[in-house]
Amino acid sequence: MTVNLATMLKEGTKKSHSMAENMGFIKCFLKGVVEKNSYRKLAANLYFVYGAMEEEMERLKDHPIVGKIYFPELNRQPSLAKDLQFYYGANWKNEIQITPAGQAYVDRIHEIANNQPELFAAHSYTRYLGDLSGGQILKNIAQKAMNLDGEGTAFYEFETISDEKAFKNMYRQALNDLPVDEATAEKIVDEANDAFAMNMKMFQELEGNLIMAIGKMLFNTLTSRRRRGSTQSDNQGELATQR
Repeated sequence: MTVNLATMLKEGTKKSHSMAENMGFIKCFLKGVVEKNSYRKLAANLYFVYGAMEEEMERLKDHPIVGKIYFPELNRQPSLAKDLQFYYGANWKNEIQITPAGQAYVDRIHEIANNQPELFAAHSYTRYLGDLSGGQILKNIAQKAMNLDGEGTAFYEFETISDEKAFKNMYRQALNDLPVDEATAEKIVDEANDAFAMNMKMFQELEGNLIMAIGKMLFNTLTSRRRRGSTQSDNQGELATQR
């Protein structure tokens, strides 16, 4: 029986996507308020998260499921390294630290790699398709908000992917071609929702820094209304923040 995993993920994570985009940090970001210190801390967390993902996917590239969604051209850790050098300087590796929420995310990635590698599809989908889906929008916001001049946003650039829409379609087809049954597909959707929750905890950790920088009153003004996710477009359910 064929399982339409891509559609299951899209439909099964809509609520999580909406919740993520209604986090205070993300609402401020989408409204053009990006505080550099908070942003670079997020980039540091993502450096460790993607490092764990890409290390494990490389190790599992011959796995019957992980291998079918392993595309090295999606790797983000090298791009994040460039950004971190920009934000922290040449000694950036000694400057960055992972937060508790980031560490929990990394631990979960290693856990499933060792015990349930089929669930890797959830983390790959949640992060990489989100990156591709909202990358240009978020890049433009970040550059304008932080007065950047072409540096500091390498994370959003996929230099070896010339047609992002075609690549996303190919990736969705790869998801649908995975040799998984309905029960496993449902577990993958559950794991994707857990991945959203882990991302949201990272965003929540950053809100204190953001509030200190912009003030409680402005933060409350920017986050007072619930909004529909503006980066979902044709990819509802794909995390499109930093993402």
